[in-house]
Amino acid sequence: MGKSLIPPGSGDGDGDGIEPVDLKKALEERYLAYALSTIMHRALPDVRDGMKPVHRRIVHAMRLLRLNPDQRFAKCASIVGEVMGKFHPHGDQSIYDALVRLAQPFSVRYPLVDGQGNFGNIDGDNAAAMRYTEARMTEAATELLSGITEDAIDFRPTYNEENEEPTVLPGAFPNLLANGSTGIAVGMATSIPPHNVAELCKASLHLIDHPDATVEDLLTQTPHPEDDDENMVRGPDFPTGGVIVDRWETIVEAYKTGRGSFRVRALWSVEDQGRGTWQIVVTEIPYGVQKAKLIEKIAELLMARKLPLLEDIRDESAEDIRVVLVPKSRSVDPAILMESLFKLSELENRFSLNMNVLSRGRVPNIVSLKEALQQWLDHRKEVLVRRSRHRLAEIERRLEILGGYLIAYLNIDEVIRIIREEDEPKQVMMARWDLTDTQAEAILNLRLRALRKLEEFEIRKEFDNLTAEKSQIEALLASDAKQWKTIRWEVEKLRDRFGSRTELGRRRTRFADAPEHDVTHIQHAMIEKEPITVVVSEKGWLRAMKGHLAEFDSLAFKEGDKLKLAFHAQTTDKILVFTTGGKFYTIGADRLPGGRGHGEPIRIIVDMENDQAIVTAFVHDPKRKLLLVSHMGYGFVVPEEEVAANTRKGKQVMNVKAPDEAARCIPVDGDHVAVVGENRKMLAFPLAQIPEMGRGKGVRLQRYKDGGVSDIKTFTLEAGLTWTDSAGRAFVKSKEELAEWTGDRAAAGRMVPKGFPRTGKFG
Repeated sequence: MGKSLIPPGSGDGDGDGIEPVDLKKALEERYLAYALSTIMHRALPDVRDGMKPVHRRIVHAMRLLRLNPDQRFAKCASIVGEVMGKFHPHGDQSIYDALVRLAQPFSVRYPLVDGQGNFGNIDGDNAAAMRYTEARMTEAATELLSGITEDAIDFRPTYNEENEEPTVLPGAFPNLLANGSTGIAVGMATSIPPHNVAELCKASLHLIDHPDATVEDLLTQTPHPEDDDENMVRGPDFPTGGVIVDRWETIVEAYKTGRGSFRVRALWSVEDQGRGTWQIVVTEIPYGVQKAKLIEKIAELLMARKLPLLEDIRDESAEDIRVVLVPKSRSVDPAILMESLFKLSELENRFSLNMNVLSRGRVPNIVSLKEALQQWLDHRKEVLVRRSRHRLAEIERRLEILGGYLIAYLNIDEVIRIIREEDEPKQVMMARWDLTDTQAEAILNLRLRALRKLEEFEIRKEFDNLTAEKSQIEALLASDAKQWKTIRWEVEKLRDRFGSRTELGRRRTRFADAPEHDVTHIQHAMIEKEPITVVVSEKGWLRAMKGHLAEFDSLAFKEGDKLKLAFHAQTTDKILVFTTGGKFYTIGADRLPGGRGHGEPIRIIVDMENDQAIVTAFVHDPKRKLLLVSHMGYGFVVPEEEVAANTRKGKQVMNVKAPDEAARCIPVDGDHVAVVGENRKMLAFPLAQIPEMGRGKGVRLQRYKDGGVSDIKTFTLEAGLTWTDSAGRAFVKSKEELAEWTGDRAAAGRMVPKGFPRTGKFG
């Protein structure tokens, strides 16, 4: 590739005006500019007012249109036109979508826009076109704008430099945490859930009083009564309610680091139908979940027979959510049914926390809960100081004018004469009474009807009041403590205005511990229980035949393949497969291929190495213990609950190295072990001599010169050792008769008793 960017056909042929540019550097500069533009002007909110530019411009434009909460509504089309024409040079649909979201009570915890008309619903239906809908600001939006005309914040030129727009709003409302924010920039993203304003205000007041407070100090673990404003931040407060089921430690860690997630579940209850029947009613769903899609997904699971405990689902919602779940029978456990739905559907959802914001509108970084509140309070302090200075300047200008008015009142006849007779009355008055330019201009601009108001008493009264206010503001500006006291008073007013006793301020999201249920019960609830017969071929093909087959002779296999083993199971069972490499694989019986055809090779179902083969397969019983034995005669006991694998890669339990390989896996039942080698020597010894371990090579069970293990069996010594010959006859060796074969582990053993099968197997 070339290293310069030269526009084709540019220049006059001699290279004049053409500047070589390094391609790598040019691309880096341009992509960095794009990334910064996305981060600063589109995706990340400002920590001070919690807004992205499009939202800030919408609210600012509504202020200019005088769409206050107590004023008229205006067509959304005119609002969008105002925003697009003066402030936001982007598509009208993107502006309208942002406006609509600010008005949706299920999307925004404290709506900033009061909408009139169809603004969409929780089912996911879109809002009506902007020409049909109307809007105005809410009280929360006016709080954000409070003081914007009093030099509280900086303005900057708009994109066409014809108007000005605020760089940030005064933000008397803690919008960042109250309404949350989500966005994806270039190389970074943000995700902040909504919170309760009353709790945020209480935490802010605590932070003002105790600047060294930790994040834990700003959180409330044990909630007070629901209507108590004493609660500090307990966690997110979603507009759609729901139940957060995270542990307290997890919530604290998330707020300390600014990263984490919250498990949110639907709120449900059991509704008695009489005569022992009941149904489950869901009244709140997780935030951000569309109800129509949620019900559609559950209906699909129902049709796919993945919810065997559920009979039907109905949407009986009107203005409030009411989703009815009908159980298969009255004996179904409601909690287990709901657990299965939580696992398979969006009735349980995770909302991630990534508090990536623009600090002071410039620096993107991840902040903790304390840092977010502190930066908001610092912004409020800066706004207070700027508003106070602005008011101080206004007072000083007014005092100057009042001083002029007083002189005019005392010399009114002379003032009138100068104005009537002099060519330059302004200069004459300034020279005559030592007036300032502002005072002289104010006197000249007096209307005749105002002359009757120029009474010395009124002027001096206003003068004294303004002087007292001036001294108060000067004291405020000179004292950091007084500034924080004023901010505290403002936050207390906000807390009372949006307190938990108000309908809007009432906490909606609850907290609970996730109930502990047996995982097996939950898994069973997600699978229809049916009897099957698991068939395993010699070459490792698996299938599940419907029903419990009594005979296996009729089973067909691929050419050169035959039956290795078959056993009965249920679709809710877990099947353990043990391989020659010492690995265990766990396969859900419901995942096995059907009985039509020859099934599928195990290597399609799990990640099994090509040089390994299946030793055995059986239904998982976590209460049992297993005896694992390698071909060379090593073995150990392992609890069956420790061998179940959670991934396709399986779980390495027995360590074997070529030429050795895993050869036997049998359930432990008894107190002794009988092992037979390929040399037809048998040894019996106590089971207690074999160690129990989770993984390893094991210990030597029987010593061989040549060959390895042929078979192994556990038994109870008092009952004796049994085996079956090829003709189906049963043999029993009593404790006394086994004396010559009984010894210690790792002995060579003695030749098998008479009548022992020639196959070398116990049968």
